[in-house]
Amino acid sequence: MDKVKLALMNARAAAADWRDTLSLTLAALLTGLFTGAADALFGRVLLAVSAFRDQHVSLLLPFLPLAGLLIIWAYESFGSNSRQGMELVFKAGRDPDVRIPLRLIPFSIGATWLTHLFGGSAGREGVAVQIGATASHFVGRKMRPKDAAPVLLAAGMAAGFAGLYQTPIAAVFFALEVMVAGKLEYKALLPALVSAYTACATSALFGLEKFSFDLSWSYDLSLSVFARLLLLGACIGLGGSFFASGLHWGKAFLARRIKNPLLRILLTALPLSWLLLLLYHGRYAGLGTNLISLSLSGQGILPFDWLLKLLLTLLTLSVGFQGGEVTPLFAIGASLGAVLAPLLGLPVAAGAALGYAAMFGAATNTLLAPLFIGAEVFGWQNLPAFMLVCGAAYVFNLNHSIYALQSILTQETRNH
Repeated sequence: MDKVKLALMNARAAAADWRDTLSLTLAALLTGLFTGAADALFGRVLLAVSAFRDQHVSLLLPFLPLAGLLIIWAYESFGSNSRQGMELVFKAGRDPDVRIPLRLIPFSIGATWLTHLFGGSAGREGVAVQIGATASHFVGRKMRPKDAAPVLLAAGMAAGFAGLYQTPIAAVFFALEVMVAGKLEYKALLPALVSAYTACATSALFGLEKFSFDLSWSYDLSLSVFARLLLLGACIGLGGSFFASGLHWGKAFLARRIKNPLLRILLTALPLSWLLLLLYHGRYAGLGTNLISLSLSGQGILPFDWLLKLLLTLLTLSVGFQGGEVTPLFAIGASLGAVLAPLLGLPVAAGAALGYAAMFGAATNTLLAPLFIGAEVFGWQNLPAFMLVCGAAYVFNLNHSIYALQSILTQETRNH
């Protein structure tokens, strides 16, 4: 009789698990649909805004300080805790009592459009990930399974990244590994896969195009090539470490020296706007896709492009402008890779592509996401080379990350 009761209990538990899995998967599907559509709207308007700025650089860049004042005033007056952005997403992933307000979506989108319209050197992935995380967090809190919220939060992050960049595999692994460096949240794997591929298909349906580049590179992993790829990865890793630590230092330094956020962004954005204008007439404004194109073509990239883009992005984000870091990191990595490639006896396009992916991984302290974004953007035939360069960059980033609340998996936390 006891065996029958035990079997019935196990059957009920299995049925409950299946119901929970199905409900989480359905929620991930809905999250992917919403996030993909929102990413398409955000991304297409951002591209139009960037094109308009490029046509009117001299007119728009001097007004960057006023745009900054408007952004900070709006957040201070109406944004509640939305200004925390990705930090709020990380907090919600660890503490079930933390709420991500729905207003985070329009605030992050509007602030990023303004940042790019007036020439700030910033990215866009932060907004996309926050869109997905906010939507999935809202759905997760309404669901019955007690662990729905953290699982769907990862699914939402994957949807945001995949919908914007059209790289669903990289998006899934980014969401699974970014919260805790060195640990994969496999519990969220199925919902993340569903939400990522759904968001990717939805944003493509609404006209958001994927960036890809056919890297025609014939190579054999001889000892010499092996060593050169590892050296390239080490250099990129140190660059990513410098960016991540510089971002935290810059935010802390400016907050400490100028307490008032309105005064801080006004005083800092004044010289920033003129630097962006005077340095090759807006060459380092916006996302940095122009530098990516120049790097991959092997023509027109300057030896110091990567450094100036890095410093101006740090200043833009440290003072309070919105957007994200990843696309500028792609540009910084591609520029640095293009400069280092001839010194290492590698093709310029190959160095740019490898730097593109590895700099992203080094600055976010992730390994699998940059590896797969390299393969999805530049071709799966180059996966071994991306593995070597991204692996070396991951080791040499010294555990620094642009995400201040990212945890590091140590032996002590592993034992717990």
